[in-house]
Amino acid sequence: QVQLVESGGGLVQAGGSLRLSCAASGRTFSTYSMGWFRQPPGKEREFVARISWSGGSTYYADFVKGRFTISRDNAKNTVYLQMNSLKPEDTAVYYCAAALVPNGSSWSAGFWGQGTQVTVSS
Repeated sequence: QVQLVESGGGLVQAGGSLRLSCAASGRTFSTYSMGWFRQPPGKEREFVARISWSGGSTYYADFVKGRFTISRDNAKNTVYLQMNSLKPEDTAVYYCAAALVPNGSSWSAGFWGQGTQVTVSS
């Protein structure tokens, strides 16, 4: 079992930056791939980024490539999402996830955090 707690969300102006953190409990954190998903208002949850268990491989949704960076620190049981050049359309609840597996053309996960709100004003 893995428990995930996100932090770092908030209100930011367009063009600004935020860094989300996800603290994980459990000794098996370093064995799981980790990821971030988001759910914009009135829309379904969507994949944002994934990082392998070692941190050596990352994958991004097209709409965040070049702007967002996912990273992890296995010694601290923490995964991060650095978000730069934020746009109003990035407004969403952002969820941390563990144990990602392919699901059709996207990803699903075995464990989820409770989410953190990110609001980007224009």
